[in-house]
Parts: sequence; C-alpha cells; structure tokens
Amino acid sequence: MKHVSYIPQGVCSVKIDFDLDDEKKLHNVVFERGCNGNLKAIGRLVEGKDAAEISHLLMGNQCGMKGTSCADQLAKAIAQAV
Repeated sequence: MKHVSYIPQGVCSVKIDFDLDDEKKLHNVVFERGCNGNLKAIGRLVEGKDAAEISHLLMGNQCGMKGTSCADQLAKAIAQAV
C-alpha cells in the first residue's frame, strides 16, 4: 500500500492524506482542517473506490469564488499519485 500526503492550495484544508492499494483503490482519506463534517463524509464516500474514477468525478469542483475546493484538491492529489 502506498501512502500519500498532499499539501492543498487555495483551500481551508492544510493537508490531505490517503492510501492507495495495489489495485489503485483509495483508503483512509483524511483532511487536516477545513469543513470537518463534509470532509469526513468525502473520506467515507470514496473509501475503497477506484482512484482514477474519484479523481475524474471530483476534478473541477469549486468552493465559492476560490476556483478550487477540498474535493478538487483531493482529485489533483490522486491524479498526481496515480
């Protein structure tokens, strides 16, 4: 299993951690800071899912006028890691 730590840009979260198994499935997605309940929900929703599929699904999601979001930053982290 590969562990990934990613420093997001332009969002409230300051770090995203997750694991990728040999089949490129996501596990243990954890955001540090940010909207606690929503980010825990994202972690639960993506658990065990295909990393490329989740990256494609979340890429481009925006939070307000930031031009990005924690979900978009997760997508970028996954794309970089895969």
